[in-house]
Amino acid sequence: MAVEEEGLRVFQSVKIKIGEAKNIPPYPGPNRMRDCYCTVNLDQEEVFRTKIIEKSLCPFYGEDFYCEIPRSFRHLSFYIFDRDVFRRDSSIGKVAVKKEDLQKYHGKDTWFPLQPVSADSEVQGKVHLELRLSEVITDSGVVCHKLATRVLECQGLPIVNGQCDPYAAVSLLGPSRSEAKKTKVKRRTNNPQFDEVFFFEVTRPLSYTKRQFDIEEEDVDKLALRVELWNASNLKFGDEFLGGVRVPLRVLGQAGVHEAWYFLQPRDNVGKSVKADELGSLRLNIIYTEDHVFPSEHYSPLRDLLLQSAHVEVCVLHVCEQVCPVSTSAAHILGEVCREKQEAAVPLVRLFLHYGKIVPFVSAIANAEVNRTQDPNTIFRGNSLTSKCIDETMKLAGMHYLQVTLKPIIDEICTDHKPCEIDPVKLKESENLDTNRENLRQYVDRIFNVITTSGVRCPTVMCDIFFSLRESAATRFQVDQDVRYTAVSSFIFLRFFAPAILSPNLFQLRPHHPDPCTSRTLTLISKTIQTLGSLAKSKSANFKESYMAAFYDYFNEQKYADAVKNFLDLISSSGKWDQKSIETPIMLKEGFMIKRAQGRNRFGMKNFKKRWFRLTNHEFTYHKTKGNAKGEGALCSIPIENILAVERLEEESFKMKNMFQVIQPERALYIQANNCVEARDWIDILTKVSQCNRKRLSTYHPSAYLNGHWLCCKVSADSAPGCTPCTGGVPANIQLDVDGDRETERIYSLFSTYMSKLVKMQEACGSKSVYDGPEQEEYSSFVIDDPQETYKTLKLIVAAVKTLEQQHTQYKRDKFRKTKYGSQEHPIGDNSFQCYIRQQSESSTYSI
Repeated sequence: MAVEEEGLRVFQSVKIKIGEAKNIPPYPGPNRMRDCYCTVNLDQEEVFRTKIIEKSLCPFYGEDFYCEIPRSFRHLSFYIFDRDVFRRDSSIGKVAVKKEDLQKYHGKDTWFPLQPVSADSEVQGKVHLELRLSEVITDSGVVCHKLATRVLECQGLPIVNGQCDPYAAVSLLGPSRSEAKKTKVKRRTNNPQFDEVFFFEVTRPLSYTKRQFDIEEEDVDKLALRVELWNASNLKFGDEFLGGVRVPLRVLGQAGVHEAWYFLQPRDNVGKSVKADELGSLRLNIIYTEDHVFPSEHYSPLRDLLLQSAHVEVCVLHVCEQVCPVSTSAAHILGEVCREKQEAAVPLVRLFLHYGKIVPFVSAIANAEVNRTQDPNTIFRGNSLTSKCIDETMKLAGMHYLQVTLKPIIDEICTDHKPCEIDPVKLKESENLDTNRENLRQYVDRIFNVITTSGVRCPTVMCDIFFSLRESAATRFQVDQDVRYTAVSSFIFLRFFAPAILSPNLFQLRPHHPDPCTSRTLTLISKTIQTLGSLAKSKSANFKESYMAAFYDYFNEQKYADAVKNFLDLISSSGKWDQKSIETPIMLKEGFMIKRAQGRNRFGMKNFKKRWFRLTNHEFTYHKTKGNAKGEGALCSIPIENILAVERLEEESFKMKNMFQVIQPERALYIQANNCVEARDWIDILTKVSQCNRKRLSTYHPSAYLNGHWLCCKVSADSAPGCTPCTGGVPANIQLDVDGDRETERIYSLFSTYMSKLVKMQEACGSKSVYDGPEQEEYSSFVIDDPQETYKTLKLIVAAVKTLEQQHTQYKRDKFRKTKYGSQEHPIGDNSFQCYIRQQSESSTYSI
């Protein structure tokens, strides 16, 4: 979800590697070990949870988490919890990284000391205040000052124990603190509207001008307004502190008026300080990205230049004259200047997929790489731009293919925990080597069979790319009859199926990294499958371990080789299949959520219940429990063709966050997800699977139908057409979640980062055009086949990048001039915006 800023969209995303914790304090008692898990939170909202690591004070997680951040936030937080024998969770410590500090740790493995978790420090939300100072003449003729404090509203207050009944307490701080004055309690809302005014008498004038007033400056500094937000509790422990602000009265200035938004802050004394590593520490690798995307027309020059990379003619079966090599294209140049090929591959693949040009682009760069390869045994073995682009294409286009092919057997392996260790050194005393070999062989056979019989389900875009690879390799190495197979198997087995088996959590096949025993089983399976699919001349020699070579002897090499070749022939064919005729139910997503009862009884109780939801490419169902979902008896089943729209539901409908609606012909199903990230994921995938429904709605009601009318438009008829345009359109291809402008913005950022390398490449082109000989070692790191054409492309790239750079600079200057510190978008206390203001002030000072 993008945040709109006057024609510019801001996208936030975070990729986190949760490594390990160390030196966790032991559990008090005879059993000193702990069962710990780690959560990822946006402020206090949990968006991810690792698996539990049992009986350890140095738990290793090794889990990856990626999400698009759908809202503003102040802290990215990580909590370590301990689960005891009664399944009660107690917090051990936390790491809270301020948003403005995320760039300090970008892409670095960092050990963070755990800090204590205190209720007074768990603060979020903001408050809107108005202060007005006026002179009042008393009956005795004495002039005094009265401070009128208006508490207007709050937004985003934390929800404590499932509820939020907030009120504000206002007091005047000074030489003597006034008694707190309280607003009314607002029930069941974390966005309360108070709009209440409180008056305080100020006995001393508020000015620093000593010639007018005989007071000390430190006395003036002590005068401040304190506003605290509390959650009214019915429990005997008292009300819970939600946050507060301290507003010094000197902000009133000469006008005597001040109105602003403030971020709530924790109490000044949030608990005793702890020594470094007293609670242990947590190793994290955080990559936070913020993309500022302009309207589409701003990207036309750079985008058109990039898309021309797919127009280079690929000559496979005949020789073409006067064709510019693909090395002169903007996309190839990006791959040359980036430090890591993966950096360039990700946005390039997404851009070309979005515009339906991925096959000609990949075919062009693959053909160029094949022509530079001297040995057919090394074809596509390096981490080149071609390899990374094909890897990324398979991940995007082949995720559902992986799920339907591998997920059932991977789930079974992770659930059954059958012993499969075949290394005699690692064998446990209770295990039998022959039994383990047989368990492993059965797993390998089953996975090999599901892979080699899945060819008809391979996505068309992957088949088209494999066909191009096969033809290029066969033309380049006509003597080697197997190269047309190895060119394809090096991707489908070595870079697609084998990695997915090895790390199923990275390919959305499992929610978490497997336990060590299961991980070892998957490693052995992955090694064997990789070798079976490689079609190498001497496969036993591929194994460094003697026990793996001995295990491989159990397989009939010719039988498996024939199955692999038949499979590769099928997926590298240029023919197309009717996907509907072979479509089988694929489990796409499942999990617990809360749904509102759909009972039609007008006077019936519309209650909310926790249910287990399952989505396949055929239907959307919910069940009473997770166990029911494995058999029959869904409480509700919605065919995909009956999903007319999937949209968010306004929070005010039921005073509940993270709600969305699945709109059917007769009524809507209202659902609450566990957090904002999960809500976004469900909406995205439900929208995706229902995109082809010809009956999709163009308008919808963003609020619920309650008390005889729609809350949004107040229309009384429950069948009234929607009042708001739907957000989901019908895509031209399967990559509906790809934003072409955002990917072009990312490519612009890469070109801008590596501008010095672009300049060096220009110099290399100039040098080669004058003299092209064997002594050109200074520029040997660049592939320049046609220096004149490459130079022309580089000139266009630099011009397009500089134009976008100027637009970004101008936008920042305009925003700096227009934005008010203390506004709703940038409340006082927003440290990241304070840093931004300081940077812009410095840049404005030195700008011409």
